[in-house]
Amino acid sequence: MNAEDRIAAASNFLLQSPPGEINDVLNDVRDIIQNDDALQSGILPALKEYNLAQFTTVDVPGCDHQVIVSEAGRIKSLDGGEDRFFDPRSKSTFVFDHLRLEASDPQPHEVDMDAESYRSSLESSTLAYLAAHFEEGVASVFSTPDSTKRYIIQVVANKYNPQNFWSGRWRSEYIVDLGENKVEGKVLVNVHYYEQGNVQLSTTHTVSFTLPPSIAQLQPAQATPKILALIEAEEAQYQASLNDAYHEMGEKTYKNLRRALPITKQKIDWDKVLGYKLGAELTASKGVFGGS
Repeated sequence: MNAEDRIAAASNFLLQSPPGEINDVLNDVRDIIQNDDALQSGILPALKEYNLAQFTTVDVPGCDHQVIVSEAGRIKSLDGGEDRFFDPRSKSTFVFDHLRLEASDPQPHEVDMDAESYRSSLESSTLAYLAAHFEEGVASVFSTPDSTKRYIIQVVANKYNPQNFWSGRWRSEYIVDLGENKVEGKVLVNVHYYEQGNVQLSTTHTVSFTLPPSIAQLQPAQATPKILALIEAEEAQYQASLNDAYHEMGEKTYKNLRRALPITKQKIDWDKVLGYKLGAELTASKGVFGGS
């Protein structure tokens, strides 16, 4: 395998990294490449793709909150330079280092004031929902440059527990279209258990519902909590379905995978398995020859 093939393989591994484990995967692929300069330049496109897709969060310079780094907030460079990312809460942009996961060079950014009133109210309602349901979660709400009636809500919540060999990530994204009076979105859940094994859950749930006409007639401060309440109902229903699926796996699927215990209900001591066999043969011999 040549260097180019090794870089491609390393990039593929990175894109499949479980939540919170990309640094572990990166350290492992270093042994494959054995050239840090080639590794850093070769895998950078994969790191960018991974960070955007996984809703990587970063501290905003000069602020006390985090923002989601995603395609919704990316401002593409027109002169071939570095892309910048937008934080709608602080109304600033920054450069993001996809390798070190750090933000730098914050600069103020002009926003569309026609959309800002509704966006900021939607953000406040989203943050209230976040505080109620996602411990240590992060949310960002973006307006779209092509319309003053379309907004993007993004939520990410991570839970890492390496001491007990599991990690998980919840991502949700909703496009609120006031012009069409509808909300469309998706929920993505990734869970990884790796104690003496490797089991991963990766699932996507799509959401689509129509907003009641009465919401469009309300002021933003009254309308946006109702929109989040509808999102909350959708996510609660999906969470319940996940709980049911986990229960079924525990009661049926995983039990079918386990090796059944012998009739004595005792685990077999494999170091004594020859003794078990000999005892069975002696018992059979007594039955055939009538020994006592």
